Amino acid sequence: MASVVGINRKSPLESFVIALLYVFFALFTLMCLFPFYYLIINSISANDMSARGDIMFYPRNVHFKNYINVMTVPGLPMAALVSLGRTVLGTGLTVMGSSFLGFMFTQQKLWGRKFWYRFVVATMYFSAGLIPWYLTMRTLHFTNNFLAYIIPSIVQPFNIILIKTYIENTPIELQEAAEVDGASIMYIFTKIILPISTPILATVAIFAAVGQWNAFMDTLILMTDPKLYSLQFLLYKYLNEARSLIQMIAASGGSITDGAINSMNAQTTTSIQMTIAVVVVIPILLVYPVFQRFFVKGIMIGAVKG
Repeated sequence: MASVVGINRKSPLESFVIALLYVFFALFTLMCLFPFYYLIINSISANDMSARGDIMFYPRNVHFKNYINVMTVPGLPMAALVSLGRTVLGTGLTVMGSSFLGFMFTQQKLWGRKFWYRFVVATMYFSAGLIPWYLTMRTLHFTNNFLAYIIPSIVQPFNIILIKTYIENTPIELQEAAEVDGASIMYIFTKIILPISTPILATVAIFAAVGQWNAFMDTLILMTDPKLYSLQFLLYKYLNEARSLIQMIAASGGSITDGAINSMNAQTTTSIQMTIAVVVVIPILLVYPVFQRFFVKGIMIGAVKG
């Protein structure tokens, strides 16, 4: 018994190294969280103090008028609906499209399987460039078209590789037994493969959702109709035009005042930038806790074969 206790007991050096690692990762976590914390405390603190850079570690003169005023920005509710719609639809179709292709590429009887798989993978390394992409999208009538947010993202080579590798690590006997019973390919895919592929599907869903929510370049290049602007594009636009946005808020009934109140609650460029950044970032942060338990398992199994 004494020998077992001696084996499990850590040496002082090992204990010191473990403690040092805990401290390092704690500091690293704080470094990752601090930018979000900084945005939040500056968005709820006195606007004049935030503009001067006086808010660093804790909020001062807390108020929430910035969020009330930002909600009056013209186009913000519609942009939120556009971003929500493209995120939900785009994520769902990307997961289904990538999972089906990943499954089909594991089927030995698929005609030209190796050729088509290599053809899809090759698209990760070669790109025609921005101008040919724009000309193609315009030819397909995807300018000022909501489908431009959805259709081009359905097939993602990287996601296909992850799902294909994951499926190849699942027991092939499940599929063989279903085939003996006369099950069709679609039945095997929907009733057998999808239920056991939850970790990798959740991982792909995170990638797709974050990509859709954060995208703004497609809006910048393809959309001129304000009704199709995404939330991220408005953030990009208003971060560059924060002073103009202050006037828009005032015209919409927001609080821009003079005198004593101006020193605390009047909108400033900094307050607008901080508040809009928080409004845009918070929703996607809420997605991670939902899928976190699947993420590590899915990305590890989907990335390593054997």
